[in-house]
Amino acid sequence: MKSFKRWQGILLIIISLVIITGCEFGTVKKKEKDTSKMHNIKIEIENYGTLEGYVDGTIAPISVDRFITLARSGYYDGTKFHRIIDGFVVQGGKGVGGLTPIKGEFQNNNVRNTISHTRGAISMARGNANDSATDQFFIVHKDSTYLDGNYAGIGYITSGMEIIDKVVEDTPVEDNNGTVAAENQPVIKKITVVD
Repeated sequence: MKSFKRWQGILLIIISLVIITGCEFGTVKKKEKDTSKMHNIKIEIENYGTLEGYVDGTIAPISVDRFITLARSGYYDGTKFHRIIDGFVVQGGKGVGGLTPIKGEFQNNNVRNTISHTRGAISMARGNANDSATDQFFIVHKDSTYLDGNYAGIGYITSGMEIIDKVVEDTPVEDNNGTVAAENQPVIKKITVVD
């Protein structure tokens, strides 16, 4: 009986220590999002205004790193939206070669990506090959969730989608693929990484 009481006392001390130190038995702490990999951005479109949004490197680290590196270097400044499809996407970037293609971070390329291609989503454009994205990106004009699993979503526009509506409305296109003649392409004046 004394032995039982002694073990009971030891057990109470252990439980007290667990409560005092805040330890958790039998549970796994939920991993918190690494906010150092989240970046607020601004996309200034000449004669239209500025979009605000964010990109999330916890979901698509390779794609976000490429986008942020290029934006910080001024790479996108003065580039244009060369493909505009009403109800689908507005696409920009250079796409002229010289950059090493990156891994496509999406489900059909064995990478989990939870960013859905709803209105305002920012995603990496690519060619036919899964791992062919370089610098081009697109902003989803209207929900296009059938793209989920096939393109690397990197974030969302959180303010200014009415600017995209105006760009789509104003810009004449040459064909069903949304090709915009050089003289009509809206200019991306600057992409700024806020933090």
